[in-house]
Amino acid sequence: MRGALMLLAALLALPLIHSPAQASSSCTPSPLGSRELFLRGSFNNWSASDAHQFVYVCDRYELYLKLQGEQSFKIADEDWSADADFGGQARQLQLKGPSLNQRFKGGMHKLVLRLTDKSASLAIQPFAGKPPQLRSAPSVTDPVALSLRFDSRDLQHKAPFGAMTPGTPLRLSLSALPGVQRASLVVAKRRLEGNQELLEYSEVQRLPLQKDGGTEAGRERWSSTVVLAEPAIYGYHFEVEIAGKRYVFHNNRDPVFWTREKGSMGAGSVDPLPENPRQIRRYRQTVYAADFKVPDWARDIVYYSIFPERFRNGDRSNDPQPGREHYQNQGVERHSRWLSKPYKPGSGDGSDGVYNNDFFGGDLAGIIDKLDYIRELGANTIYMTPVFRAASNHKYDTGDYKQIDPAFGSNDDFKRLTLEAAKRGIRVIPDTSLNHVGSDSPYFNRFNNFKPGGAFDGGRLNPDSIYASWFKLDPSQAKPEDQYQGWTGVKDLPELDKNSPAFRDFAYRAPDSVTRQWLDFGAAGWRMDVAPWVPDDFWREWRQVVKATKPDALTVAETWFDASKYFLGDMFDSTMNYIFRNAVLEYAAGGDARKLYAQIELMREAYPPQAFYALMNLLSSHDQARALHHFGYSDEPGASAQQRSAQALSLAKQRLRLAVFFQMVFPGAPTIYYGDEVGLGGGEDPYNRAPYPWADEGGRPDQTLLADFKRLTALRHAEPVLRHGSLSAPLYLDANIIVLARQDGETWALTAMNNAAQSRRVRVNLPSALVARLQRAPSGQAALRETLAPLQAAKSKRPGYQLNGPVLELILPARSGRVLISEPRSAAPSH
Repeated sequence: MRGALMLLAALLALPLIHSPAQASSSCTPSPLGSRELFLRGSFNNWSASDAHQFVYVCDRYELYLKLQGEQSFKIADEDWSADADFGGQARQLQLKGPSLNQRFKGGMHKLVLRLTDKSASLAIQPFAGKPPQLRSAPSVTDPVALSLRFDSRDLQHKAPFGAMTPGTPLRLSLSALPGVQRASLVVAKRRLEGNQELLEYSEVQRLPLQKDGGTEAGRERWSSTVVLAEPAIYGYHFEVEIAGKRYVFHNNRDPVFWTREKGSMGAGSVDPLPENPRQIRRYRQTVYAADFKVPDWARDIVYYSIFPERFRNGDRSNDPQPGREHYQNQGVERHSRWLSKPYKPGSGDGSDGVYNNDFFGGDLAGIIDKLDYIRELGANTIYMTPVFRAASNHKYDTGDYKQIDPAFGSNDDFKRLTLEAAKRGIRVIPDTSLNHVGSDSPYFNRFNNFKPGGAFDGGRLNPDSIYASWFKLDPSQAKPEDQYQGWTGVKDLPELDKNSPAFRDFAYRAPDSVTRQWLDFGAAGWRMDVAPWVPDDFWREWRQVVKATKPDALTVAETWFDASKYFLGDMFDSTMNYIFRNAVLEYAAGGDARKLYAQIELMREAYPPQAFYALMNLLSSHDQARALHHFGYSDEPGASAQQRSAQALSLAKQRLRLAVFFQMVFPGAPTIYYGDEVGLGGGEDPYNRAPYPWADEGGRPDQTLLADFKRLTALRHAEPVLRHGSLSAPLYLDANIIVLARQDGETWALTAMNNAAQSRRVRVNLPSALVARLQRAPSGQAALRETLAPLQAAKSKRPGYQLNGPVLELILPARSGRVLISEPRSAAPSH
């Protein structure tokens, strides 16, 4: 949902920061003191990143960046503090103002922020000169300090690996050349609230490290064992004294997609011990409940993600019609052609100026009509965005939680969908937000479209409403729009008071609650919108109700960042894996695998395995640009000739095939966003929500691409090791190649990917356990069975690999992948 509220576009950032100017009589201190300010926006997922940090120079803040495309942004400190959150207009910024929006032609820009006690302003202008010199960070020169080593994924340094249950002894070891005087392990508990707005650590233990006698090539080892007694997310770092100076050994500086905390774990780094503990980059340690259980079927999921209004029109009698239906206090727009583009106000497409009020006619009957198609694609679980009554086309502005929207059908249609899907081995997971409702709903009734009784009937507070306690209302404000809180300031979405007992009864506690009703109607679980904005104790109670109602129901959170705190066993089973999305899309587009795979390794280490194997591994979504758009193809208004070209489309589809291959051979639940499988493109909202190009509607679905998707899903279903097999650190990793090993009992799978524009040959040292397994292969049988992926440009009769004892030599075609299985199976299908 959050992606619909922001414009995302291309931006390349190069942080160029002034050295502090010499103090002079004209220089003044910043009104914010030592607090740091950041440019936060669509280009960096609204995070406070080092690359976008302003530096105070005499009487102003400065920042130099390469900017390109349409951007939405604000200036704020790390905590979005009320006195350091600036938006509105650049010439006269205001506290808590709306986002600034600007289109940049590209190139280096100079940003100057002037801040006084009474005003703030931002000047942005192209910069053609040589940017100022980078400010150097405090350096470490002591050879002993530089020799410090800790790798959280090396069992010599940390055992056991990864997330663990309470009471498990955790052995942590730091190594260095002789000369360390003393060392300590510092353990803290993390407090993370909201969408990372509040991130704090409180120290819980400080343990001395002891030289334990272990050595590593002349190095000393300092160790300690800690026992963490309760489920939580902990942080830890090391403080070391060498030659009278104090140092911190902490997490690395890797940025993590969408995540406020830096550091991908693994090998860390040393710095002088900072005065401010907030500057310490802690390693994270997940301790989850011993009884945390995720439904067994989650490992076998292949999702088909549907935006119902744009998938298929199965019943034209319920299509929204101008003059009959309305959107709040506006009319609605109806597309006469199924294949027309979604309307975008202000784009010159002839539509009105209202967002989210244009309709194509997709409905539940259309999904039912295409269940066989979904099954043949290889998907076995449907995730669909909200289908409950609401004014908009996206339905996140809920109008009635207990009724299917009339334009989508009826409650009986939902029941029929789940029954018909079950006949085909398909489960259905609906979506809703328990964080906010629509202003055009009986609960709020801002536009008087319902019977009197809403909390804000006709734009006036109604304290007698049975729904009044659901909201945080403030009658002391003069303006009606200030008398209630809209989610992230959006007044169309009144935010619910999740601590309201009456709302909690309605949402999940009552026997006929929203949560229970749809599970009873056949839902296989729930995907919950904007989970970070809902209190943790709400989700803890809610989970208990879900599991009591349907023990094997799957719970999926919408989070975008490192979601460890939701996987302690008391909230969610899974999440929409946007970290995976970003990493895999960047890799398939040619990004450096060494940097990008660190994001994957972070999750393998931080998440409990049962959650890691249930993650919704998506590439496209209704909140982000589609994969083809990310890979360089666009046919939208304003797209260049190059972006529209056949060459751009062909290259984008090659990259998409590689990304889908990655999904299908990796742990977790591959997720196909409707239309990706036939080459449907689209950038940011609303173009990422275009109708599926059905042939009988005049569309031209790419049947070759569809066949490749089917072969990849069939590969996953045919090989249990690809769904259930364990995953270790990469066997081989360079800028282009990723080679992974999966093990399921006696069966091994080797999966290899190459994102380079040319073929690559690599030599891989195999694990000793796999070598022993291969040596036991019966005489006359191939030690490895190659399962071909549909990515090779040409079929070659020559084998793509050669096995020489413990070394595997692989030939990987450009932008392609291979799968090798260790255990021959007589009934193995051909791919």
